[in-house]
Order: sequence, then C-alpha cells, then structure tokens
Amino acid sequence: MNQPLPTQIPPLKVGPYTFKSRLLVGTGKYPDNASMQASLAESGADVVTVAVRRAKLEARGSGGSLLDHIGSQYQLLPNTAGCFTAEDALRTARLGRELGISDMVKLEVLADQQTLLPHPTQTLEATRILAAEGFTVLVYTSDDPVLALELESAGAAAVMPAGAPIGSGLGVLNRNSMEIIIERAKVPIIIDAGVGTASDVTVAMELGAAGVLLNTGIAGAKDPVRMARAMRHALEAGYWAYGAGRIARRRYANASSPTTGLIAASHGIPGE
Repeated sequence: MNQPLPTQIPPLKVGPYTFKSRLLVGTGKYPDNASMQASLAESGADVVTVAVRRAKLEARGSGGSLLDHIGSQYQLLPNTAGCFTAEDALRTARLGRELGISDMVKLEVLADQQTLLPHPTQTLEATRILAAEGFTVLVYTSDDPVLALELESAGAAAVMPAGAPIGSGLGVLNRNSMEIIIERAKVPIIIDAGVGTASDVTVAMELGAAGVLLNTGIAGAKDPVRMARAMRHALEAGYWAYGAGRIARRRYANASSPTTGLIAASHGIPGE
C-alpha cells in the first residue's frame, strides 16, 4: 500500500542552518525596490543573497541601504560578488560578518570580467581559510566534479556549481557533470547561475539538486513577480518528480496500453 504523500517539501539543511524553502533568491538587478520586495515574497524563499560590496551597508537604517528594503523575515546570505582574488573575497566575507549580517557566506572568486566563471585555485584557497575561521561556506564553482569534491573536502557546507554562466539564461548546460557532482556529494548541491525560466529550475531539481539559487531569471523578467511565482512552483514540481523516479528513455515507442492478452477480434486479428 502506498504511503500518503507529504504535504510539504522537507527543509534544506546547510551546516547549522535550516531553510524552509529550497529556492534561494538574489536581490540585485530589479527595476525598483517595490518589485524586489514583491518578487521575494512571491518566490517563497526565506534566504536572500546580498552583495556585501554593493549593499551600502554604512547607510543601513537611513533608507539608503539595500538591507532597509529587504525585511527582517529573510535569512541574509552575504556574498562576495565582484571579487577576483581570494584575498579580496576573504576581506569581503569578514566584513559581512563583522557588520553582523551573517557568518554564512556565498563565496565567489571570479576569474575574469567577461565569463564571470569561478577561479578554481583561488576559490579553493578561500574556501579552506573561511571554513577554518568558522564560516558556513556555500561556494560558487564550475560544473567540474573533481573540483566539487575538493571544495567539499576543504570544508564547504554546500557546493554551488553553475548551470551556465551568470546571467546567461542558458539553463543547465552539462547535465551529465551535474549528475556526477550530485551523486558523489555528501553536502548539499545547490545549482547556481544560468537559470532563465521556470523549466530550468525544474530540470535542476529533477537531476537531484538540493536546491537552486537564482537572481537574473526573476529580476530580469518582464514581470518579475509572476516569474517568481513560476520559479517557486517549478522547484516544487522538480523536487517531486525526482523523488517519483522518471521512466527510462527509449529510442522507439512503447505502447501505453498493453498489447498482450487481448481478445481476438471477429475479423481475424491474431490475439490468441
């Protein structure tokens, strides 16, 4: 007898933190603060990322800081966006903690301005140092299965491989690598970057990801609030579909109605 389905997706656990939603949402690129606020609410996310270098933290409380428009109901995830060396990323992460945002950090150490791909060795170095300093590190990386394991060994609480380049909207380009990363990981794998629409989120979850982090896919949509709702439902659909177990892919047709055991028709179709 089938067990009754749970009514809610179980929470996402990252290090000592527990998140109700498996969708993590960024706060950049929105046309205005009102659309950002409405989109965050519609997404169902309880974790939102904040770029420490761009949030004008010194103006907090005056209405001039991004934090003044986010709301206290969210768990803030400071990130090191815009950092191109391990040293710069370390300084930015420490600043976020000193200012009381969080000891959790989304670590980004980028290689160059054109691709915004992560720098592998600088990222690995920064991960080791921040983990040793007690940070809960969610680390942005490429879809390299070997590097993903190295980052986990270095102390990352979650590994966040890019589905595609940041802001590209290309979705998950290398599903095979993602499946290998997810299969071998002992920490949550949260697919980050490249999401363009709801179906990309569903694909990420159907691969077995623990969650999805996105920003441009919502903020850059013609209607961010509607897209935020779509992303929320897409994540839920992908989560349940992965747990259900998809049918095998076949080259040729496979009839949905069985053809064996049919009663022979009067006009001579074989059936016995």
